[in-house]
Amino acid sequence: MPSTVVFSLLAFILGVSAINWVPPFTNVTIFSPPSTYTAPQTSYARTVVIPSDGKDTNVLLATWQNHSPEPPKVYFHIYRSTDLGQSWEPFSNVTDTENNWGLRAQPFLYRMTERIGKFPAGTILCAGNSIPANGSHTQIDLYASMDKGRSWEFVSHVASGGAAIPNNGETPVWEPSIMTVDHRIVVFYSDQRDPAYGQKLAHQSSSDLITWGPVVNDVAKPTYSDRPGMTIIAALPNGQYILTYEYGGAPEADFAVYYRLSKSPLTFNSPASAPGAVIRATTGELPIASPYVTWTPHGGVNGTIIVSASSHQGVFTNTKLAAPGSTWTYVESKAGASYSREVRVLPRNDQILLTGGGPYGGTMNSVTASILQL
Repeated sequence: MPSTVVFSLLAFILGVSAINWVPPFTNVTIFSPPSTYTAPQTSYARTVVIPSDGKDTNVLLATWQNHSPEPPKVYFHIYRSTDLGQSWEPFSNVTDTENNWGLRAQPFLYRMTERIGKFPAGTILCAGNSIPANGSHTQIDLYASMDKGRSWEFVSHVASGGAAIPNNGETPVWEPSIMTVDHRIVVFYSDQRDPAYGQKLAHQSSSDLITWGPVVNDVAKPTYSDRPGMTIIAALPNGQYILTYEYGGAPEADFAVYYRLSKSPLTFNSPASAPGAVIRATTGELPIASPYVTWTPHGGVNGTIIVSASSHQGVFTNTKLAAPGSTWTYVESKAGASYSREVRVLPRNDQILLTGGGPYGGTMNSVTASILQL
């Protein structure tokens, strides 16, 4: 009897809803790029969960960064899964309707939890970097879907930067992520425009998704050449928030993964949060580059913090709310290591979805999904 049938029968016997639990799987292909794509072909995969409304199953949407030939202009594919990642199909595209440059890099998907401006709860947001083919500009733009990802409309320009060159002295903006904080949408990103820093982490907020407030620093290192990057934030059950970032210039290793804790996701640059701490497993593993963090209530009274990095197939876990001096454990996984691999808690909080587009510098990167059973 196939293992999927065994798991389905077990789920039925135990009364586990089929829309909340699936048998663990490894490296299910979401998208295989054509041979015409240039290396690394795909990277920077992201997903969002659309919860069941009682009529439909839970739905997953996925997107990623493409390295496709032009014309047409590069865009973000949206693929859809109705069985929590076991199978996927093309669903829609997010295209650059404003700059005519293409949506080229670093997409991020987010489901709104409350009405903000004209956008109701349940609206799906997609932030990404619009970059012309010659790489002369970077522009973090925001698109929205009010029909569960079927169609998309331009919402606003969030942050504009210079050439897409990751060198100190250049002025691009990179790597957006999104949260709701105090009835406002906040977009966090990496910012090279401030002449005081080679790169810093910053955010801007909006009460209507149209007009964006001033740039606020989140991680800004005193040494100009240091390059913190790739903000991802998760809420913890004790009222704190954890921010992970890669730290270009870290003493442990270049782009070692660091974290900070704060009582608000808007105050990570306060003295109480600085200078941050490195993540290292008790067995010696050191995560490096493009981290992603999430928290699940599974794993004890404090739940479990889970961090992925592009240097490892496995993940790093902490069951003490990342308190100073607490230990990190390396948990092996068969999922492929990939650049900026996403870590998402599924409706059954003991299952973690790992979604990636291949390793940094890889030449044949398919977009894949895996479930890590805790």
